[in-house]
Amino acid sequence: MSRKKVIVSNVSEGHDNPIAELVQVACRFDSEITLESDNHRINAKSIMGIMAFNPCEGMAIDIVTEGDDEVEALNAIEKFLVCE
Repeated sequence: MSRKKVIVSNVSEGHDNPIAELVQVACRFDSEITLESDNHRINAKSIMGIMAFNPCEGMAIDIVTEGDDEVEALNAIEKFLVCE
């Protein structure tokens, strides 16, 4: 299992449809990808989960990945959320 805390940048500036694009990034990996903030925990591969979670600028999120490609998955989700 890999875990990293990130602060979300303004993802709507860097992406046309950030919710759908985040799910697409997550779905490229076999690993389980979970986003956690406060008392909320969602599956990053669920568009409904991401919509309810609503990651926005300045939000602190823990990215948790588990599986064969967990490091790559964590790096890709971090890159997306911090707009690198």
